[in-house]
Amino acid sequence: MLSLLFSESSLLSLLFLFLIPCLFIIRLIKINAARDDGDNKKRDEGTFVVREYELQRELMPRHVAFILDGNRRWAKRAGLTTQQGHEAGAKRLVEIAELCFELGIHTVSAFVFSTENWGRDKIEVDNLMSLIQHYRKFDIGFFHRSEIRVSVIGNKTKISEPLLQEIHEIEEATKGYKNKHLILAVDYSGKFDITHACKSLVKKAEKGLIREEDVDEELIERELLTNCSDFPSPDLMIRTSGEQRISNFFLWQLAYTELFFSPVLWPDFDKDKLLEALDSYQRRERRFGCRV
Repeated sequence: MLSLLFSESSLLSLLFLFLIPCLFIIRLIKINAARDDGDNKKRDEGTFVVREYELQRELMPRHVAFILDGNRRWAKRAGLTTQQGHEAGAKRLVEIAELCFELGIHTVSAFVFSTENWGRDKIEVDNLMSLIQHYRKFDIGFFHRSEIRVSVIGNKTKISEPLLQEIHEIEEATKGYKNKHLILAVDYSGKFDITHACKSLVKKAEKGLIREEDVDEELIERELLTNCSDFPSPDLMIRTSGEQRISNFFLWQLAYTELFFSPVLWPDFDKDKLLEALDSYQRRERRFGCRV
């Protein structure tokens, strides 16, 4: 009888020794699952906070493109003028570009002024052109101190001579910098970019410089306005203000770019929002049309 009781007691002890760790592990799994669900919900709601140390430097995009959307709406909500909204947006661009370079991103491009923007109110257009010229002068010292190369791409045929001179001077002054590149798209249109490349190839063909069989994707890319960059095709494109379209920006270059649409208006797009976009990028598996 005693031996039977002892045997049953030993069996119960063994069961407890086995069950307690199992229950503990199950509890941890449930906690982690709930935490993951909470994090996913926060990501969906746009309230998830990413810490800089959580990002992997080796997975950083080499080129991040921005469509700066929401300056006017931001100004209207704040009871400010449209010009003040654009000023806040210009300041934010400098801050975000600097953050990108600090994180190890080589190239930052920004859709500053589209060809279609010429159709806006003349006062707004004139103010935007003056703002672009002002920031060229104001930030040239910053670009030198930070060793940032600046390139301005676009049609430029409607841009005033004084601004064109400013653009030429800053491009020449910073062209020697290699590790950080800021590309500003002014009077830019993706359709114009492709058309311009085609016309350039036609002219070269007429001069006998190239043949039909020479024309391939690589040759076309060399004729695009982004040929100024070591990384002409963005790895990540971020558009703010909740709009989900590319609006005639980098039509060729965005073929396999990862897209991130933020509901935040551009002047409110801060470091936390940038880290959120980069975290989303690093969680994706890029296949470029192939299965890996």
